[in-house]
Amino acid sequence: MSLDLAKLEAHLATRSYVEGYTPSQADVHVFKGINEASLYPNVTRWYTHVKSYVSEHASLPGSSTAGEAFFGASAPAAAEGDDDDEVDLFGSDDEEDAEAERVKAERVAAYNVKKAAKPKTIAKSVVTFEVKPWDDETDMAKLEESVRSIEMPGLVWGASKLVPIGYGIKKLQITLVVEDELVSLDDLQEKVAEFEDYVQSSDIAAMQKL
Repeated sequence: MSLDLAKLEAHLATRSYVEGYTPSQADVHVFKGINEASLYPNVTRWYTHVKSYVSEHASLPGSSTAGEAFFGASAPAAAEGDDDDEVDLFGSDDEEDAEAERVKAERVAAYNVKKAAKPKTIAKSVVTFEVKPWDDETDMAKLEESVRSIEMPGLVWGASKLVPIGYGIKKLQITLVVEDELVSLDDLQEKVAEFEDYVQSSDIAAMQKL
């Protein structure tokens, strides 16, 4: 049976001995299968090292069983097997990269699911809204009733009061809470302006985020 030197070279690339961490009968068995020093660097290193134990070969522990794995293949088959090993070795990085990408993709997907399931915080604002009448004869009760009749998704009317502005005229000052994404204050002012019988103008006096 011939010795598969290519397979032995690949094996010894990451190991000092055929089996275990000390010389054994497995090393002796393979050593005897080499007629002369090999051109393979790892095999040559191992061969020289095991040769230094030549006087102790008979007393080394273990069995030759592990060494049998490197015998039995013809030279062409060994070369073919070596090609397969090389393909596996060069492909290992790609496989590791693919695995890393798969794990990353799974983590991103899990994060997105968790983020989607998390309740979204609704941004709201408290607004102090002021509406001025035409004059002191404007029916302020009707003015306020008209203003409060405006309904918009995300709009909640609150407390109100009449504030004197001079010459017997009072303006309506009313508090409202709005959801920022749903309510446009510009649109609200346009709707208020439609009550032209009562409303001269409107203004945003104050606004604070909740």
